[in-house]
Amino acid sequence: MKLDAETVRLWGEQYSNWGRWGPDDERGTLNFITPERVLAACALPRAGKVISCGLNFDDKGPQSGLGGRHNPIHTMIADGGDALAGAQDFLPGGFRYADDSVTMPLQCGTQWDALAHVFYDGLMYGGRDIKLVTSRGARKNSIDKIKDGVVGRGVLLDIPRHRGLDWLEGGTAILPEELDACAEAVGVTVESGDIVLVRTGMMTRCLQQKSWEGYCGGAAPGLSIHCARWLYEREVAAACTDTWGIEVIPNETPDCFQPLHMISLRNTGVLFGEIFHMDDLADDCAQDGNYAFLFTAPPLPITGAVGSPINPLAIK
Repeated sequence: MKLDAETVRLWGEQYSNWGRWGPDDERGTLNFITPERVLAACALPRAGKVISCGLNFDDKGPQSGLGGRHNPIHTMIADGGDALAGAQDFLPGGFRYADDSVTMPLQCGTQWDALAHVFYDGLMYGGRDIKLVTSRGARKNSIDKIKDGVVGRGVLLDIPRHRGLDWLEGGTAILPEELDACAEAVGVTVESGDIVLVRTGMMTRCLQQKSWEGYCGGAAPGLSIHCARWLYEREVAAACTDTWGIEVIPNETPDCFQPLHMISLRNTGVLFGEIFHMDDLADDCAQDGNYAFLFTAPPLPITGAVGSPINPLAIK
């Protein structure tokens, strides 16, 4: 089957959730995480283990400058030297302090894409005009609209472990049939409202080889455009990977960049998470055989933002 920009538009119409939750919806598929689903997810932990899936935010991050994204710049506003130099002597009793700040693109590390992140034909999720995204931020579909919405049942699909590999090579497309086969092999079923974490091992390779070369925008394993229907039919609330852009690169559509984003984020309203560090979680799941867990990763409620850094937590 030929895959091109017209395929993206056609599948976008077929897998659209525009208007499903009313004309004012700005949460997309997070609407599938009902109070009942949250309560069910809260009943999952048994061992009290908390595992972070976040990459540290520092100057050793993956960013190469592509698209203006750089690694975090951490600056101390006040430190021990200031205290020793007497700059804080105006404070009584000998009590001193340290303060700091961070300058960084909101999508430079482990992060969520907001529903205002991508668009085509002048429209973003919900049929809203892209004129609503200005230099002052997004007036609709911004990340702060979901500040209380990302907690539920998480499911890990560890594709390289399923294949018996350390990692998938760049350009490897993960098809929906393999997602189902991986889930079945570890005894889980992807259910409505689930937050699905798909490990490709790309970050594992980069960290082991001590090089981020090609990580940002280079050849990468990832979800195939064919997963758009899978995400739609299974009512997945959020999908996350350990790669820069969640989908396979080179893209399967020569005339459309990041086609799965265009279909599943713009039309279906699926929350996308990228640059997740899943190795600790993958090892733990392999050890105890439990691939479903309570998962929480609220974004920073930055008004008008089209993405947010996060520290995702899996609780088992």
